[in-house]
Amino acid sequence: MVHLLIFFFILGLLILVHEFGHFIVAKRIGVKVEKFSLGFGPRIVSKKKRDTEYSLNLIPVGGYVKLAGDNLEECKGNPDEFLSRPPKQRAAVIFFGPLLNYVLGFLCFWFIFFAGYPTLTNKVGGLLDGFPAKEAGMQVGDKITAVDGEGVDFWEELQKKIQSKKAAGTVKLSVVRREKKLDINVRIKEKSMDDQLGQKRSVGLIGITPFDEIVKVKHGFLESFWLAFKKTGDLTLLTYKALWRIINGKLSMRESMTGPLGIFYITSQAASLGIIALLHLVAVLSVSLAIFNLLPIPVLDGGHLLFLLVEKIRGKTLSLKAERIVTQIGLTVIFSLAIIVTYNDLSRLFGDKIAKFLQR
Repeated sequence: MVHLLIFFFILGLLILVHEFGHFIVAKRIGVKVEKFSLGFGPRIVSKKKRDTEYSLNLIPVGGYVKLAGDNLEECKGNPDEFLSRPPKQRAAVIFFGPLLNYVLGFLCFWFIFFAGYPTLTNKVGGLLDGFPAKEAGMQVGDKITAVDGEGVDFWEELQKKIQSKKAAGTVKLSVVRREKKLDINVRIKEKSMDDQLGQKRSVGLIGITPFDEIVKVKHGFLESFWLAFKKTGDLTLLTYKALWRIINGKLSMRESMTGPLGIFYITSQAASLGIIALLHLVAVLSVSLAIFNLLPIPVLDGGHLLFLLVEKIRGKTLSLKAERIVTQIGLTVIFSLAIIVTYNDLSRLFGDKIAKFLQR
């Protein structure tokens, strides 16, 4: 029950931030906001303040901001209507929803780097049979302090440095063993592995596993800002690369995309690890929501921005008939995607249980 409440809180936060981006810019430029709604379906509570009705609805899987005159059928040409505004102002209203999701993700990453996050130390916890580290005489408990003279403090950077040495014959590891400093030359073993994007790449391995020793890492205020900026940029680039590989069939949608069911499962896992893990999840989901909403699909923010660009080039809006057609296409794409993602979540998380049930 607690995990379910956390899931709804995170989902509600992401939606609230997104819709607030649309809301605040619309208000700023003088467009009338008729409704600000969190959730869909029957209303739980609602309140009208000035021209806007604020409501919280029963089904907490979405939200919307209803602007005056935001479709051709309703627009009467009044100055406080959305379609009466020039394309540049309408684009700002649309864009600020995803932008605030980006800002939320960035702020979460910034806080994580500044407050501190858990990471594995550079202590060896295990040696794999048939790999060079064991053959070179390394032992469990050895603390690796440098790779070819380059200092390492944590397991992640140790792993990256060793994997990048795949072309080298050997690597010199500086080790502290029972307060004694040693230099051990270890042969590199190359192996082909799948990366995050499902691409085969050759990496260097020596056959060590981490010790179950975790420390908290903190960074300075300005350094955390830069690390958060870099993390947000890297996540954005990785996501777009993954989307492109899904489109051209080189990456499985089943393994790389998830829906509300999968997000609930991930949220439950993160909740058991503490607040930093939850904040990291919020950051990743918020940035991902921004990226998804900026895709050029009708009914998404990116689709609306694309149509505004077309309008700017043509000098006039789409006809009512054309608007209805593209909206229907967009809804069909989103609905189909939702079905596929939900099916993938069910088969990935509960496939074995469903198969056993059907065999009874």
